[in-house]
Amino acid sequence: MASIISSFIILFLILQDSCYCFRSPLSVFKRYQESPSTLSNGCSGPTRPVMSPDSSDFTLDVRMPGVTPTESDTYLCKSYPLPLKDEAYVVDFRPHANMDTTHHMLLFGCGSPASNEEYWDCGAGPCTDKSSIMYAWARNAPPTKLPKGVGFKVGGNSGIKHLVLQVHYGDAKAFQDKHKDCTGVTVQITPERQPLIAGIYLLMSMDTVIPPGEKAVYADIACQYEKPTMHPFAYRVHTHQLGQVVSGYRIRNGKWAPIGRQSPQLPQAFYPVEDPLEVRPGDILAARCVFTGQGRTSSTYIGGTSSDEMCNLYIMYYMDAAHASSYMTCVRNGDPKLFQHIPEIANIPIPVSPDMMMHHGHHNDLKEPEARNIQKQPKREEEEVLDQGYHLEEDIDWPGVNLNLGQVSGLALDGNNNLVIFHRGDHVWDANSFDGKYVYQQRGIGPIEESTILVVNPNSSAILHSTGRNLFYLPHGLTVDGDGNFWVTDVALHQVFKLGPYGAPLLTLGVAFQPGSDRRHFCQPTDVAVDPITGNFYVADGYCNSRIVQYSPHGVFIMQWGEETSLRVAKPGEFSIPHSLAMIPDHGQLCVADRENGRIQCFQAETGRFVKEIKHKEFGSKVFAISYISGGILFAVNGKSYLDSMPVQGFVMNYSSGEILSSFVPVRKTFDMPHDIVSSEEGTVFVGDAHADIVWKFSPSEIDQHRSVKKDGFEVEEITETEILETHVRTRPKSNTTAKEQHHEQAKQTMIPQNKIGVPLILIITLLIIPVVVLVAIAIFIRWRKGRIYGGKGTGGLNLGTFFASHKGYSRKGFDRLSTEGSDQEKDDDDGSDSEEEYSAPTIPPVPVSSS
Repeated sequence: MASIISSFIILFLILQDSCYCFRSPLSVFKRYQESPSTLSNGCSGPTRPVMSPDSSDFTLDVRMPGVTPTESDTYLCKSYPLPLKDEAYVVDFRPHANMDTTHHMLLFGCGSPASNEEYWDCGAGPCTDKSSIMYAWARNAPPTKLPKGVGFKVGGNSGIKHLVLQVHYGDAKAFQDKHKDCTGVTVQITPERQPLIAGIYLLMSMDTVIPPGEKAVYADIACQYEKPTMHPFAYRVHTHQLGQVVSGYRIRNGKWAPIGRQSPQLPQAFYPVEDPLEVRPGDILAARCVFTGQGRTSSTYIGGTSSDEMCNLYIMYYMDAAHASSYMTCVRNGDPKLFQHIPEIANIPIPVSPDMMMHHGHHNDLKEPEARNIQKQPKREEEEVLDQGYHLEEDIDWPGVNLNLGQVSGLALDGNNNLVIFHRGDHVWDANSFDGKYVYQQRGIGPIEESTILVVNPNSSAILHSTGRNLFYLPHGLTVDGDGNFWVTDVALHQVFKLGPYGAPLLTLGVAFQPGSDRRHFCQPTDVAVDPITGNFYVADGYCNSRIVQYSPHGVFIMQWGEETSLRVAKPGEFSIPHSLAMIPDHGQLCVADRENGRIQCFQAETGRFVKEIKHKEFGSKVFAISYISGGILFAVNGKSYLDSMPVQGFVMNYSSGEILSSFVPVRKTFDMPHDIVSSEEGTVFVGDAHADIVWKFSPSEIDQHRSVKKDGFEVEEITETEILETHVRTRPKSNTTAKEQHHEQAKQTMIPQNKIGVPLILIITLLIIPVVVLVAIAIFIRWRKGRIYGGKGTGGLNLGTFFASHKGYSRKGFDRLSTEGSDQEKDDDDGSDSEEEYSAPTIPPVPVSSS
């Protein structure tokens, strides 16, 4: 009986990740970037161990030898003998796979492989003896690196003499072009003894049934732990398409300590355990998978077909080498009484955008011509409303301009629409701040002693609370996520921080005061954006690097893209100081203010694929910051430049078309260096100036018109521009008729013309025409009078050119444009500012971007 159960478990381990390949255009994560010389269609690359030049470590490429599956749901295995007999340790894994072709892959440690063929169908399993899972990959998961001093033991007396790669190929149609597949993983092996041995503890459900139509179904697994103390440091979740969340816990004395919680519909990586813990003999390890049966017409069972489900939680741990076990499993159903006390958060699905879900069928990535055609489709009603105009005016009654601030570097709004300000206090960024290698030179003055993060009332500007004392040296970017956490960057520290709502440090990335370009270092990072749907966050890095780096919610590196501008005309994906980020959630995109290239670049957030560029001559040569609100409005501010004479101002744009709807400037003084911009969903905009040490507030102007107009018996109700935006952009009610039908119906009832010029333009034209008409009338009257006085012998007609030329302010290039600027808005030239931060891009030597 025991042997039957053992065989049953092994069978499920082999099939544990199997399911059909589900794809969607927005769910494809960019594969891990590798050297082109490592992989090609011919599967050329290192087939022997590659020794490290500075140590006894070596790498081994464990890959498929150029296979072309002809059937869907094919499992193929490839064995690699270890190139040494003595004990060694696997300390790093680097995947070479893409979910376009590979559903998942597993790496097993075996004493003897199940076949001696070059590769074989895995129906008989990967090994003839005990098989230990060492690594798992799915859905374009990022690389997994073990902690220092930790490794999977192989060779010697470990019982592992071969590494066996198992690859599940989902849809055979991905191989219609007959290309050869080289999916696999590069492992780094060291002969140096590791004090801590890594292993995998797998909890999985064996008999869960999901009834059709059920909203929530729980699969619970729990086992008492009896082995020597282990330390979980990473976890990975796995279900098929019905899984909504998987959570793992250690239970001790009735208390549930979280190991990890994640959506199985996101990249199935090994995520780090959030709070370090240990598991001792007598503790209980427990997991719950939450499924939904909605959309199914029959019951769903645990299994390996496309209509089946799975519930797996992998725990990657380390143990003391003297008592190490490399692989353990738990397949026991959890006691319902025990799970009555599971934390409520385990029952709450993690929201994932439908566009990110994997769908049964083929990949539907759009080709570039198709994408361009989509952009040329007829405008939606919201876009037509936006095209009528959107105007901002400074709120001159807002007292926030009088706040005692240092250089204002970042702005954000919290969940209550309170304004959050990130400023530098008594520190300034000037020519003495950094040396030629971007190392901060003023550490001796210490961190900023005053609060650098201020939460203020957006109306009264009263400070509600503050934090950030003695933490920062040169603050830069600021973002507030949906949980009220502050995400900030410091260009002196070269670090990115996640702080709780009251300033408690939750996450730190980068090494203090150490500039760099690999995964552990930044170089003057500028901004952070957080995806409100997935929780993934993006770092703009920055002044000396030219890249966007994507991380999981827990800070695990996922991917990066971008490179330094190489030509005079910047290409897509090239940056010259990526200075500000804006998430576009309703499009699944991330936009970047490419500062020194004077443009905005937008990318698919999950893949880094370039979507479009927004660039206007009105920007000049710089774009400092951007902000977006739902409904399709993008805000931006530019900056001063010695390369052009464009005025420094803010812009309101239609995001879909990229068209500038209007521009705005403050009434009190002028913009000096508008460094950041943030906008509320109601259309209120705040701009922070890093040289004027001011935050301005701008509000949508309400151009009141006649509330009701009757014409031909038909009454037309007119509303302000603010009301238009609130009604049509934010909460536009559903209608039983389309906008086009409504337009035709109105055309039948009234002949009111559709004026597309816009009220401000009409007003200007009217103001210009009326004086001309009056002058012409005066001239006719004078000519008539002279004719009567001199018997019809006039001395000549009125010359309008001579008339205007004799008056002050006339320009032969045209009439002086109407303007709200006055002498009190001129820049004060003796402000004494010596900041070197913004107006000329630093001469940056090429900084290689490492992918390790």
